[in-house]
Amino acid sequence: MAAKILALFNLKEGVSVSDYENWSKTVDIPTVNGLGSIEKFEVFKTTGLLFSEDKPPYQYFETIDILDMDQFGEDAGSESMQKVAAEFQEMTSDLVFITTEKL
Repeated sequence: MAAKILALFNLKEGVSVSDYENWSKTVDIPTVNGLGSIEKFEVFKTTGLLFSEDKPPYQYFETIDILDMDQFGEDAGSESMQKVAAEFQEMTSDLVFITTEKL
């Protein structure tokens, strides 16, 4: 069964944007996109709110297009993904995962 997950998050205080973005481009994105259960994984940096001068509530978001949720559960439990997940959690805060269903 296919699914899309959105992850919204900020960086922890003391984590530099350049360190996170370098890690994301060189570790996170290639690792997650290499999983058999993933159709596409992308990371986006927020740049503003449309028609507002306010700051976005989240600095980044990810879209995770999953081909098979059962397989994704297995993939997420792998040693390599557990390492990536731990590194991700060390750098991020206010993390929210949103599961979705296409209309």
